[in-house]
Amino acid sequence: MATKQEVKTKEKIKEQISFNIRKYRKERNLTQERLADNADISYDFMRRIESSSGKCGFSIYTLYKISLALDVTIDELLGSGKVDK
Repeated sequence: MATKQEVKTKEKIKEQISFNIRKYRKERNLTQERLADNADISYDFMRRIESSSGKCGFSIYTLYKISLALDVTIDELLGSGKVDK
């Protein structure tokens, strides 16, 4: 069972990824719908991934498909790579 600290860290990582996806999508003037289509995922799933308050989990493969659709590396989607605890 995950500790409160582990849950908090996981939430921060998810928030950072969501923020970066949204940032790169907007830089490329893409709608969520267009990005979802380009990444071959549903619009509703894309919307939930970008939601900072949502509890949506996604696989590394989904992250990979989004990175390809945005033409960025997975590292760029992860952000700085360090999450403050």
